[in-house]
Amino acid sequence: MSPPGSSNFDPDPDGGAGRADDPLDTAVWRLRSRACWKDAAELLAPYAADDAAAALKRGAILIERCMYTSRGWDAADDALRAAEALALTDDERGATACERGYLAYASTLLGNRDRADEARTALGRAAALLGPGSPTRPLLDFRRGLISQHLAHNPTGAQAAFQRAHAGAAAHGDTLLRSFTWRHLAGMAEEEGNLAEARHGFAESLRIREELGYLVGIAPALASLADVEEEPEAGRLRAEAGRLVRLLGGVPVWLAEQLA
Repeated sequence: MSPPGSSNFDPDPDGGAGRADDPLDTAVWRLRSRACWKDAAELLAPYAADDAAAALKRGAILIERCMYTSRGWDAADDALRAAEALALTDDERGATACERGYLAYASTLLGNRDRADEARTALGRAAALLGPGSPTRPLLDFRRGLISQHLAHNPTGAQAAFQRAHAGAAAHGDTLLRSFTWRHLAGMAEEEGNLAEARHGFAESLRIREELGYLVGIAPALASLADVEEEPEAGRLRAEAGRLVRLLGGVPVWLAEQLA
């Protein structure tokens, strides 16, 4: 099942691109950004056995694989349960609840299994646990926007949540999340007929992903920008998106279907 919203949909991030001074973070980021989620998760596995942050990151990576491939649901659930068992502080429990809500949302959106109530409950629990200054708060706002947009069909609530996430991502220096908030705000501008604002937002999202080397996210950004450009530029952007999807073995699967 393809997600709603044509090429303006894509999975959301779990945070930034890894710290340049941490070889493990850098290696995990490079694998993740090239759609090698299983390999990235295996790199984290030895640390995830007793480290809450590593377990959470491993779970988030496997959830992202579900969103791009519509496969691996059981592995993502198992990894997330392991992260939940290690979470001790309110911030750790809030972050795992945020991932739990996102996994349930993804399962519902992609037609794996209807877990909409679980998604809402988990994100509500995350909101209660995470303090207003938590670095996870912008991601939570973004995911609550996704629920409003795709499950509750409440564009006003979605836009407000995306705007909070956009500002929070800037405040916390979460550049990757900001690429997603740019994209979703641009998509809403497109729906309202404001093509200039949509074009700007999609272009900013694409620029960030190219600068970060987030290869797996570049094709969706190209396809979205193509939707608000005129020919021949639109055709060139779609052709480049298709080339990247083929390079990554047909990932994202929902975009591969749209570009076929």
